[in-house]
Amino acid sequence: MALGFLECAGYGAVLYAMDQACKAADIRIMGIDTINSKDSSAFIPLTVQVKFEGSVDDVKIACAAARDAALMFNKPGDVLAEIIEGPYDGTNSLSVITKVPFK
Repeated sequence: MALGFLECAGYGAVLYAMDQACKAADIRIMGIDTINSKDSSAFIPLTVQVKFEGSVDDVKIACAAARDAALMFNKPGDVLAEIIEGPYDGTNSLSVITKVPFK
């Protein structure tokens, strides 16, 4: 079991990236969160994070596919794709807390 995370600018970019990830590997999307500043005086693009789970191999494949897809819309420094292999129970409990849950 592993958890995967993709974070980049743009809700559409994340949806496209996760579509590609789901087509590349057997994963389950756990939720989507947005990270945006309440300070409207500066232009800060909407940043979105998706959390997903699956086997270690599937999450690795999904992370690579999602990162490649997100790079079509973002610069390399603006895309994070990370994996937690064998997460602790506490990590699993926190990962299901999300703004947009999937059932």
